[in-house]
Amino acid sequence: MKLQTEIPLQPEKNQIDYSSKIVLMGSCFTENIGAKFEYYKFQNFQNPFGVLFHPVAIEKLVTRAINDEVFTEADLINHNEQWHCFEVHSQHSSSNKKELLQTLNTQLKAFKNYLEKASHIIFTFGTAWVYRFIETDAIVANCHKIPQKKFLKELLTVEDVTAAIDNTLTLIKSINPTVTSIITVSPVRHIKDGFVENMQSKAHLLSGIHQAIDGKNQAFYFPSFEIMLDELRDYRFYNDDMLHPNKLAIAIIWDRFKHVWVASQTESQQKEIESIQSGLQHRPFNPSSEAHQKFQILLQKKIETLQKELPFIKF
Repeated sequence: MKLQTEIPLQPEKNQIDYSSKIVLMGSCFTENIGAKFEYYKFQNFQNPFGVLFHPVAIEKLVTRAINDEVFTEADLINHNEQWHCFEVHSQHSSSNKKELLQTLNTQLKAFKNYLEKASHIIFTFGTAWVYRFIETDAIVANCHKIPQKKFLKELLTVEDVTAAIDNTLTLIKSINPTVTSIITVSPVRHIKDGFVENMQSKAHLLSGIHQAIDGKNQAFYFPSFEIMLDELRDYRFYNDDMLHPNKLAIAIIWDRFKHVWVASQTESQQKEIESIQSGLQHRPFNPSSEAHQKFQILLQKKIETLQKELPFIKF
């Protein structure tokens, strides 16, 4: 007897292997999947400007990178003795204006470089709710705890979502015609917007995405959101906040993603890397014992053997 539904998924062509170069951008769920790529030592470049929740934020940064529009002082704002940029996450904020600009422009250059070389780009959108800074009439990626009265809250229309994604994909194709784009909707629940408003937001994202993608532009949809809601659909798969998927849910979604997008030929390498990672995390009772010294030598030999096959890997 089957006790849950399962979304039928088939392996796609042009899968990810250890020669692939992956860019990941988007909401905090991006970092969950990105952490798996990092753990298994795939070549990846994650959220160079921090977590971004909506399609317009990603569109702006892709546009800026591809058009070589460097950040200037005009793009910064000072609040609570810190310099911020509305286009990026607050993790980059700094008390030093010059330092912030240098960081942003260094990241911008690295971002463009990786976009040009990427084999796969994974976008995860979390919400269609956005905030518009009244003073400049610009949609921001992050409000940086500036008083809410300085912003207007808006819901992107389906057409807005489609236009932002379509523009993003078109721009990337202009410098990297062969790249494969994978788009997903974050299963994280944005309950601060309201229960109904969260689902309305996800609906706009889903509709907008499916209008923007097709096989012709090598853009594909992966159903992270649907796996969480339709396959797992139980609060035991959430963290204590009842909003974010827990480790088990992330592992299940990752396994489903691997089935579709990660080449099966990498399984043996992933197992070897997992073995090394477990060894590196091992904490011995007696570090000076002969048994532990032998263990360390064997572990180092494993690392060296793997690095001969995959020279870019570092532990």
